[in-house]
Amino acid sequence: MSPSLSTNKTITIAVDCMGGDHGLQITLPACSQFLQRYPEVHLILVGRPEAKTASPFLAVHTRCQWVEAQDVVAMDDTIETALRRRKDSSMRVAVEQVKAGHAHAAVSAGNTGALMAIARYVLKTLEGIDRPAIASQLPNQKGGSTTVLDLGANVDCSAENLLQFAVMGSALVTATTQIPQPIVGLLNIGEEAIKGNDTIKQAGELLRIAAAQNHLNFFGNVEGNDIFKGTTHIVVCDGFVGNVALKASEGLASMISGLIRQEFSRNWWTKLSGLVAYPVLTAFKKRVDHRHYNGAALLGLRGLVFKSHGSADAFAFEQALNRAYDAARNGLIEKVQAQIASTQSSLQAPVS
Repeated sequence: MSPSLSTNKTITIAVDCMGGDHGLQITLPACSQFLQRYPEVHLILVGRPEAKTASPFLAVHTRCQWVEAQDVVAMDDTIETALRRRKDSSMRVAVEQVKAGHAHAAVSAGNTGALMAIARYVLKTLEGIDRPAIASQLPNQKGGSTTVLDLGANVDCSAENLLQFAVMGSALVTATTQIPQPIVGLLNIGEEAIKGNDTIKQAGELLRIAAAQNHLNFFGNVEGNDIFKGTTHIVVCDGFVGNVALKASEGLASMISGLIRQEFSRNWWTKLSGLVAYPVLTAFKKRVDHRHYNGAALLGLRGLVFKSHGSADAFAFEQALNRAYDAARNGLIEKVQAQIASTQSSLQAPVS
């Protein structure tokens, strides 16, 4: 179990320093900046021996502890390889720090499938949860963000799985934003309750039962554009659909940034117009920049694990650390457990 927040005000985060496309050149600068921002944070940095020598500042930092790992999970490793052949990988050792109670949360930019498999194997799932889910935020036009889950951990989901995702997503949003009753939407091909496949219809019925018992604030069916409208605080879907939505949003953000750069470089008139509109364009670009929303929670586990995008730069990786910090500081695990317990009757309710 993670260290008790009631008896220990210091938040300790274990970091897989070797994971991701860029490894140490990204994770270490992000950790350095993160430590300067939060004086109450302690970091357990996990990596090969060369990791410690790569950062003289962190090597002597009083709020850093180094834990050596002899192996690294490659981005193209299979789940079997990560679990069975890389038992001393930086990813696994970081997660084991949470299991042992040395850290409140673990953060890695490594292979997503491997991280989910390792975290589930080491930490196990919470009682009442069949499958963990990946949850992250996407920007919406209301100036905030919409939490979407699952984003790729579970391609095929049952109606009960989708209900559990709604419970966990509600706890996540409440813990990190202090919204007491976040609104949940079920992603579908239309708003009408009669639309969708059998699984979606059954999930909708379960969610309505949970809402009738005041366990969830269920809005109803939502469509893909509602994610970016901010119609609900949370959108629930299976991992196949969620991952497509995530990649599409990242592609759109990159396209917008590219178009802005093109307009600035065309000719003197567009450059002049661009200078006039620069504050607005800069603010808009920042709003859709997926780096600001980096850091996906692996929900449903007996410990906090956060996944950074593999191609994240130092700024984006620091955002993942921020999300892990917020979740630990606000007792996310305890809130998920409490909401699962209060919704247990709904989780097991038969579909009428």
